[in-house]
Amino acid sequence: MTSLPPDHPFGIHNLPYGVATIGADPRRRVVVRIGEHALDLSTAAGRLRPEYAGLFQGGTLNPLLAAGHTAWSAVREQLTDWLREPPPELGPLLHPLSKLRNHLPFEVADYVDFYASPHHAANVGRLLRPDQPALPANWKHLPAGYHGRAGTVVVSGTNIRRPSGQARDAEGSVIFGPSRQLDIEAEIGFVVGGPTRLGQPVPLAGAAEHIFGICLVNDWSARDIQAWEYVPLGPFLGKSFATSISPWIVPLAALDPARVPPPARDEPLLPYLDDSTATPWGLDIAMTVSINDTVVSRPPFATMYWTAAQQLAHLTVNGASLRAGDLFASGTVSGPDAGQQGCLLELTGNGAQPLTLADATVRSFLLDGDVVTISGHAIGGTHPPIGLGEVTGRIVPA
Repeated sequence: MTSLPPDHPFGIHNLPYGVATIGADPRRRVVVRIGEHALDLSTAAGRLRPEYAGLFQGGTLNPLLAAGHTAWSAVREQLTDWLREPPPELGPLLHPLSKLRNHLPFEVADYVDFYASPHHAANVGRLLRPDQPALPANWKHLPAGYHGRAGTVVVSGTNIRRPSGQARDAEGSVIFGPSRQLDIEAEIGFVVGGPTRLGQPVPLAGAAEHIFGICLVNDWSARDIQAWEYVPLGPFLGKSFATSISPWIVPLAALDPARVPPPARDEPLLPYLDDSTATPWGLDIAMTVSINDTVVSRPPFATMYWTAAQQLAHLTVNGASLRAGDLFASGTVSGPDAGQQGCLLELTGNGAQPLTLADATVRSFLLDGDVVTISGHAIGGTHPPIGLGEVTGRIVPA
């Protein structure tokens, strides 16, 4: 492995975790990315302190997630020492990314999706409920969310089969068939470790003990199915068919330079959500959304109203427990300006203003064969960018 330029997004300041098979060997191994290589940590783990060596033998990150914050910090410290100038004995365990096949990095225990962007929520409100206020009355008092389906979370590169379900046609008749309004949602996901007991809420100050790291998320959405089913109980089949995540989980510790204050609150918050004197939990993350290699949006994560710490506090305030491998996502990331919306529903005005791609074709919603890629990096002021990689998926017919 050659030395990296100091501004490489996957330099020593990052060190994200993943799970991969290497070459023709079918065994899944925990790997750590450094530049354009990855360290086979499952094999190298014997060089860790004995109490941590066994955390990487199962081909998944779940044992590490369950081990808690002290273990996360200790392992990261030793990896940083190793990879700053890798010793010769690690050389055979550093593999080019081209030899890796990435897999889902952890077994998802529970999945929750939030609705944290004021711009996304207001845009959707104006499009779908023009005779009502853009934001519901509760929106600035609590982080709205819903429970998704953990079993349909898939790793980047997995094909997405167009879902079928009930919807209404142009004449208002109820029909069944493949979704005609398949959409994307560009989001950031938060990976949870450090389990809690039932009845044990996580306060704002405890978020860092339970959030292991972040990933990119595309929470695919079938808007026509969703529109017919969501009253009165909310998202169901229109959302549960697939959620894609990026293969690299960036440790929370790597994101300290990207911390920024969240937007100003214009409603008083209840004490368990009041972060006015807390450590800032906003993150300055630049995202890019492409369809068939045409950039269609650049959503800015720093504009999100509700932070991950507030979302975790609200998720657990009723006593709901956490499990290692829980995933909660931010909800669609949209900014205030044109070209910053994180879904086609917004970008096309619910299909009324189609996008023109580089090949001169137009899109109101996704067509079979379309490839969607969401990429991103965290911005740390004078620090090097912190790469998040990308999450991609191709639409295949129902």
